[in-house]
Amino acid sequence: MTLDAIPRPERGDSADPGRSLDRLRGGPTPSDPAQPRQQTRRRYLMCRPTYFAVTYAINPWMDPTAPVDTALALRQWETLRQTYLDLGHIVDEIEPLPGLPDMVFAANGATVIDGRALAAQFRDPERADEAPAYAAWLDRAGFEVHEAKHVNEGEGDLLLVGDLLLAGTGFRTSHAAHAHVQEVFGRPVVTLQLVDPRFYHLDTALCVLDDRTVAYLPEAFSPGSRAVLRRLFPDAVLATPADAAVLGLNAVSDGRHVVLPAQATGLSAALRDRGYDTIGVDLSELRKAGGGPKCCTLVLREREAIK
Repeated sequence: MTLDAIPRPERGDSADPGRSLDRLRGGPTPSDPAQPRQQTRRRYLMCRPTYFAVTYAINPWMDPTAPVDTALALRQWETLRQTYLDLGHIVDEIEPLPGLPDMVFAANGATVIDGRALAAQFRDPERADEAPAYAAWLDRAGFEVHEAKHVNEGEGDLLLVGDLLLAGTGFRTSHAAHAHVQEVFGRPVVTLQLVDPRFYHLDTALCVLDDRTVAYLPEAFSPGSRAVLRRLFPDAVLATPADAAVLGLNAVSDGRHVVLPAQATGLSAALRDRGYDTIGVDLSELRKAGGGPKCCTLVLREREAIK
């Protein structure tokens, strides 16, 4: 497929405004693996890991006593960036700041939908100064920035599926933030309770594959949240604990291509069986801080055109 043949992004990623409410009323229409997957070209924001290090521990992946190879992290990050460019996506970069080793995890910096950006408010003081840096960049880029009212860690815990926003809580983003998210974006918000500290953000336990399909690790969620996910996504791809343990679900999909950790071989095979093209990337150095491809990638969704 040539780049010119790749569909342009749907502004707001919302081609069928009623599909999410239909899900809530009567369940989704299962995706058909026999149908060819459609790519949507996207715009991403990334931050080079110039100052990456593990100097504190705010999740179970982080061990400040373990050695970190920043040069290797830079090379692995550059491979991820180039993968997006090769797939026809746009990649913007925010300047990294010294003293903020986790700023590379751009997905946590905000949530951006329909040209609106909800700024992050981090739980941990070690990351607090990332939030104004990302908010300032988004304001300069022309997005309508809304200040956070409660702890929310951006797309780490807020994932758009069609018109629904799946909202994680339990370790980082507060439940109170979910109501504010709904007010800012005007989209239904579904709360999901995380229960395993290894999967401290929603995007470590669930990956959005397209407007109707997700992959997730059932064991990462409370019983009630598992029931909600089964009801909303009866045809979801279920990951194994082994693939989740290498952050396999911290993946980025454009509807056809799924960029995921190279070590998640079982999940990659399951996705290929469902008609997705998978691209494995090695981010093992960044995984020492609990991050993978999605953590490094903030989706910039522009305002819908007035029709």
